[in-house]
Amino acid sequence: MKIKPFKGIRPPKEIVHEVAARPYDVLNSQEALAEAGEKSLLHITRPEIDFDPIIDEHSEQAYAKAVENFKKWRDNGWLVQDEKELYYVYAQTMDGRTQYGLTVACHFEDYMEGKIKKHELTRVEKEEDRMTHVRNQNANIEPVFFTYPAIKEIDDIVADIVGSKDPEYDFVAEDGFGHHLWTVEDDAVINRITEIFAQQPAFYVADGHHRTAAAARVGQEQKEKNPNHSGTEEYNYFLSVIFPDNQLHIIDYNRVVEDLNGLTPAQLIEKLQKNFEVEEKGEEIYKPDTLHNFSMYLEGKWYSLTAKEGSYNDDDPIGVLDVTVLSNLVLDEILGIKDLRTCNRIDFVGGIRGLGELKRRVDSGEMAVAFALYPVSMQQLIDIADTGNIMPPKTTWFEPKLRSGLVIHSLD
Repeated sequence: MKIKPFKGIRPPKEIVHEVAARPYDVLNSQEALAEAGEKSLLHITRPEIDFDPIIDEHSEQAYAKAVENFKKWRDNGWLVQDEKELYYVYAQTMDGRTQYGLTVACHFEDYMEGKIKKHELTRVEKEEDRMTHVRNQNANIEPVFFTYPAIKEIDDIVADIVGSKDPEYDFVAEDGFGHHLWTVEDDAVINRITEIFAQQPAFYVADGHHRTAAAARVGQEQKEKNPNHSGTEEYNYFLSVIFPDNQLHIIDYNRVVEDLNGLTPAQLIEKLQKNFEVEEKGEEIYKPDTLHNFSMYLEGKWYSLTAKEGSYNDDDPIGVLDVTVLSNLVLDEILGIKDLRTCNRIDFVGGIRGLGELKRRVDSGEMAVAFALYPVSMQQLIDIADTGNIMPPKTTWFEPKLRSGLVIHSLD
């Protein structure tokens, strides 16, 4: 894999907690407006919030405001470029567990050649939106989130950096997650990190499929426009944070459905018994405890659903997924939901909200039934990407999300 250090654009440490923000795609415009302080990066990633009333985030005015704000942040000294090309150790702490990654610049050709492997489909309109931001800013404002099979020497290098000096940034965000960043300044260490990853056959997209595709396509565009292209120009690279797979934790991504497709609750349970062992668990929240075990919340009660032998295919990297089992045997076969991407009878709830959120949405009458799934494993994600398969929609939820604004990559 081709990676390189770069001259990061980042906030002075005294104001990093004011500049850094949640990713653009986990907030709607109203939420971004409510969260954005004076120096928040949200004024650059969600510039529509600077208009009253809020304007269309895809309008030319919004795109122009993002460019204006990026310049303003740099002119004000709220974002400052490092003088030397560096790597950065970026660590996140959640629930007492810390994961350590490296902030690097990845080469667009590795994506185009399939070495940066994806597990989700992307939508052209979302790619185009992100490409417009990258083109206009001539920078990757927000990072993408990759993983790789853990490498002991990299773990040792990172541990040595973390253990030998205080972090440049060290703060807890409003959501309770800790964010910590160290600069990697030693040339010998920088060169060794580059050499080690040059022997690595692949990276895997964990989160940020649209940003990855957009950044790679902009690199390809710049290459085609430059008759003297050499492959070493900064536009060949885009902002990434890479984590070893054994430190990452995928959490559940659950489903709520607004009706029972004309069935009574008793009829639904009867139909479920064809492919599942159904066990009533009562009013206490029940969380799935193993692969092919699901929980269902219906009419104030929780149920355990365990898929019967022969109803799934553990030899198929897609068939083994519980999202596939649930989609095929329940959502499609019983509830008549054929396409998760287009059906408006179903919604998806990230496990970070807890199973109490499923209960709330059913008890409120908004939804009729909820299903909780056992999380996908990192190995399942890698197996799917390695075999060129695509996961069903809304399968993986990584937490914590990367904080935007800690480091920005300029294409100049």
